[in-house]
Amino acid sequence: MTEQTIALVTGANKGIGFEIAAGLGSLGWRVGVGARDRRRRDTAVEKLRAAGTDAFGVPLDVADDASAAAAAELIADRVGGLDVLVNNAAITGVMPQTPSTVDPATVRDVVETNVIGVIRVTNAMLPLLHGSASPRIVNMSSSVGSLTLQTTPGIDMGPIPTAYVASKTFLNAVTVQYAKELSGTGILVNSGCPGFTATDLTGFRGVRTPQQGAAIALHLATLPAGGPTGGFFDDGGSVPW
Repeated sequence: MTEQTIALVTGANKGIGFEIAAGLGSLGWRVGVGARDRRRRDTAVEKLRAAGTDAFGVPLDVADDASAAAAAELIADRVGGLDVLVNNAAITGVMPQTPSTVDPATVRDVVETNVIGVIRVTNAMLPLLHGSASPRIVNMSSSVGSLTLQTTPGIDMGPIPTAYVASKTFLNAVTVQYAKELSGTGILVNSGCPGFTATDLTGFRGVRTPQQGAAIALHLATLPAGGPTGGFFDDGGSVPW
């Protein structure tokens, strides 16, 4: 493992992912920009480098086993290891998504990226993370995935995009299971909520900037040894499951 901290951010070519990469780069970290679109990935790397981030591109389609394996091999060969994985890549899926009308194919597509993609990439990167002195995994979730908030009277969680909401609840459950399995290894695994952020994923209707949305990922990526694991957090602290 090199002395410089190494991070991989999936879906880092734009929006919150780009700002997470920029924020980690501002700490002096070397950051892998994970994205499947070569042009957008190259453009993001160029912008990050121009701003002083030590960035490199990582071709990565989180929905493809071979792509995840190749990304892990590239990181191992190019930088020698990995300290932090931020699973940021996500999709909302085709709308509308009310439970009675959603196409099951839409649910499958969303879960494939938002949940199975996280499992796929995490498992590919775990051998590298086990070699780190301070390994961290951050899964970018959403408060809409909180069953507690969804079922609390008087709390308006907005529209009901069934596939997306269910995928974030599913992701939170996966986060807890990873934290349990990896307990005692030094790998801290947490979910983070960026808040209602103005990105293309929200149709730019959010009230927070991508930079603000990235803040929770930076916090969880830099947790000290002995920090929380298996938790769900936003800028205000713990989010109920």
